[in-house]
Amino acid sequence: MNGTMILFQFHERTDRNTINKFMQKFYGQDSSSWKGRYKYHRHGFLEDIPHRKIMRGVVILRKEDREKVLDFLNSYSLTLHAREVKLTPDDEEILRGFHE
Repeated sequence: MNGTMILFQFHERTDRNTINKFMQKFYGQDSSSWKGRYKYHRHGFLEDIPHRKIMRGVVILRKEDREKVLDFLNSYSLTLHAREVKLTPDDEEILRGFHE
Protein backbone atom coordinates (compact mmCIF):
# COMPACT_ATOMS: atom_id res chain seq x y z
CA MET A 1 0.00 0.00 0.00
CA ASN A 2 1.23 3.51 -0.79
CA GLY A 3 0.88 6.69 1.24
CA THR A 4 2.19 10.23 1.16
CA MET A 5 5.17 11.67 2.99
CA ILE A 6 5.08 15.42 3.52
CA LEU A 7 8.17 17.32 4.58
CA PHE A 8 7.94 20.97 5.58
CA GLN A 9 10.22 23.58 7.05
CA PHE A 10 9.87 27.22 7.99
CA HIS A 11 12.23 29.70 6.41
CA GLU A 12 15.31 30.54 8.46
CA ARG A 13 14.17 34.01 9.52
CA THR A 14 10.67 33.02 10.66
CA ASP A 15 10.05 34.32 14.17
CA ARG A 16 9.51 31.85 17.00
CA ASN A 17 6.00 33.15 17.79
CA THR A 18 4.78 32.34 14.27
CA ILE A 19 6.24 28.83 14.49
CA ASN A 20 4.67 28.21 17.91
CA LYS A 21 1.23 29.31 16.70
CA PHE A 22 1.56 27.04 13.67
CA MET A 23 2.51 24.07 15.86
CA GLN A 24 -0.53 24.65 18.07
CA LYS A 25 -2.87 24.81 15.08
CA PHE A 26 -1.30 21.89 13.21
CA TYR A 27 -0.45 19.37 15.95
CA GLY A 28 -2.54 20.62 18.88
CA GLN A 29 -1.23 21.36 22.35
CA ASP A 30 -1.79 20.36 25.97
CA SER A 31 -1.67 23.36 28.27
CA SER A 32 -2.20 24.09 31.92
CA SER A 33 -2.78 27.21 33.93
CA TRP A 34 -0.45 28.68 36.50
CA LYS A 35 0.25 26.12 39.24
CA GLY A 36 -1.51 23.47 37.14
CA ARG A 37 -5.01 24.21 38.43
CA TYR A 38 -6.61 23.86 35.01
CA LYS A 39 -5.59 21.60 32.19
CA TYR A 40 -6.89 21.84 28.66
CA HIS A 41 -6.12 20.69 25.18
CA ARG A 42 -6.02 22.85 22.06
CA HIS A 43 -7.26 20.71 19.22
CA GLY A 44 -4.94 20.54 16.21
CA PHE A 45 -5.75 20.17 12.51
CA LEU A 46 -3.78 16.92 12.19
CA GLU A 47 -5.58 15.21 15.08
CA ASP A 48 -8.54 14.34 12.82
CA ILE A 49 -6.33 12.89 10.09
CA PRO A 50 -4.67 9.47 10.34
CA HIS A 51 -0.94 10.17 10.30
CA ARG A 52 2.43 9.13 11.57
CA LYS A 53 4.80 11.85 12.71
CA ILE A 54 8.32 10.72 11.86
CA MET A 55 10.16 13.77 13.17
CA ARG A 56 9.71 17.54 13.22
CA GLY A 57 8.34 18.57 9.85
CA VAL A 58 7.89 15.02 8.48
CA VAL A 59 4.54 13.21 8.46
CA ILE A 60 3.23 10.15 6.64
CA LEU A 61 -0.44 9.98 5.76
CA ARG A 62 -2.93 8.25 3.53
CA LYS A 63 -2.96 9.35 -0.10
CA GLU A 64 -6.57 10.53 0.21
CA ASP A 65 -5.59 13.07 2.91
CA ARG A 66 -2.73 14.60 0.93
CA GLU A 67 -4.59 17.58 -0.60
CA LYS A 68 -6.35 18.52 2.63
CA VAL A 69 -3.02 18.68 4.51
CA LEU A 70 -1.22 20.48 1.68
CA ASP A 71 -4.01 23.08 1.53
CA PHE A 72 -3.52 23.77 5.24
CA LEU A 73 0.27 23.94 4.95
CA ASN A 74 0.13 26.18 1.87
CA SER A 75 -1.50 28.88 3.99
CA TYR A 76 1.88 29.30 5.73
CA SER A 77 5.21 30.43 4.37
CA LEU A 78 6.90 27.02 4.31
CA THR A 79 9.23 25.02 2.13
CA LEU A 80 7.12 21.96 1.21
CA HIS A 81 7.86 18.60 -0.37
CA ALA A 82 5.35 15.79 -0.87
CA ARG A 83 6.23 12.32 -2.13
CA GLU A 84 4.41 9.06 -2.61
CA VAL A 85 5.97 6.37 -0.42
CA LYS A 86 5.50 2.66 0.13
CA LEU A 87 4.07 2.17 3.59
CA THR A 88 5.70 -0.26 5.98
CA PRO A 89 3.42 -2.75 7.77
CA ASP A 90 3.79 -0.55 10.88
CA ASP A 91 2.69 2.54 8.93
CA GLU A 92 -0.29 0.68 7.47
CA GLU A 93 -1.41 -0.49 10.91
CA ILE A 94 -1.14 3.01 12.41
CA LEU A 95 -2.98 4.69 9.53
CA ARG A 96 -5.66 1.98 9.39
CA GLY A 97 -6.23 1.78 13.14
CA PHE A 98 -6.15 5.52 13.78
CA HIS A 99 -9.90 5.90 14.37
CA GLU A 100 -10.69 2.43 15.67
